[in-house]
Amino acid sequence: MQTFDALRPVTFSRRLFIAGGALALTGIGIRATQANAVIGRAVEVNGEVTRRQADHLEGLKAGASLMDHDFVATGKESFAELALGDDTSLLLGSETELLIDTFIAGQGGVIELGTGQMVFDRPEGLAKIDLTVRTAFGMIGVRGTKFFAGPSRGAFAVFVEHGLVEVSGGGVTRQVGRGEGVDIAAPGAAPSEVTQWGAARIREAYASVGIR
Repeated sequence: MQTFDALRPVTFSRRLFIAGGALALTGIGIRATQANAVIGRAVEVNGEVTRRQADHLEGLKAGASLMDHDFVATGKESFAELALGDDTSLLLGSETELLIDTFIAGQGGVIELGTGQMVFDRPEGLAKIDLTVRTAFGMIGVRGTKFFAGPSRGAFAVFVEHGLVEVSGGGVTRQVGRGEGVDIAAPGAAPSEVTQWGAARIREAYASVGIR
């Protein structure tokens, strides 16, 4: 995982995060998880990354287990790669806040993206899962895919590398497919028209989560 000093991600307030909508992944139903069950691990940690569980705050190290209700935060110029289950990865950029509310391997759960940016990566061809990623911006319905979500060129953006997502906000829903993206100018605003992203913008977005 690489760091990129030239890129400084836009951050959004915690207040907007709490009041915001959700990125929703549609699929099969989710059963309740056992409290404090191990649901993943930290694969790679670069820089200052912390994990808070209830009132306990600690530094997150590579190899550490992840549990439901873990709140992971990355510092400036810091990155983290998290594995949920055996086949789902989350790449977090610098100054990013992520709450793993619940997760069941192969089924889904609820994740909250506060500030910063992330890449959700689930290989093509796997069974669909039902995952919800809440943010201050709209709703995204995802079918086992790889996508970027976070600040990009002055807006909150969603870009799909493979798969298909539905991005909803302000009463408007857009279907976003392979190589396409949308922008959301502000919390509660409608997503823009779907556009093909160029190579330069894709590189910028991925660089913000440490992907070269």
